[in-house]
Amino acid sequence: MTGDEEATGTVRSLVTAPEGGAPPELRETVAIRPGGVEGDRYRRGDGHFQLDGCAVTLVAAEALDAVRAETGIDVSDGRHRRNVVVEGFGAAMDDLLEATVAVGGARLRPTRRRPPCAHVESLAGEAGLASALRNRGGLCCDVVEPGRVAVGDPVDVAQPDPRAAGAAIADRLRERPADGSHPEENG
Repeated sequence: MTGDEEATGTVRSLVTAPEGGAPPELRETVAIRPGGVEGDRYRRGDGHFQLDGCAVTLVAAEALDAVRAETGIDVSDGRHRRNVVVEGFGAAMDDLLEATVAVGGARLRPTRRRPPCAHVESLAGEAGLASALRNRGGLCCDVVEPGRVAVGDPVDVAQPDPRAAGAAIADRLRERPADGSHPEENG
């Protein structure tokens, strides 16, 4: 994705779990606060993987749809244990890494992939879920600006990854003619 593209998506579902190991709860709206999602185990400090916990996790609806199509495992009930299911960015969502993403009234910065683990498979009661989510298990996000998020809210890249935007500018500069003129001036 370059700085010129406008990527957009939609919040398909929202999920919290009040404590480690608790069943997931689908929500219509959530409040994203500094440190995480209000009412979620990781914001309360009670997540299973607290040492490498994420404030907010995103997962692609396209990834969950692909898992269902490939394996028959349907985790649309939240058993994937990610907070925000986003539709419109593709199964891996790697283009969102290090960008600032407006999700409803909040702004998040995806910082790294969130690979699935055997624990999610155990809690979901679905053998093969972890391997089915491999390379599409979602993204960990820092909270840039707190806000409310609801199912159906827009998801937009508010600010692209600065490195990707810089690379796009460098590519455009390399495309200029050697005489320094702008291509549109020549034609």
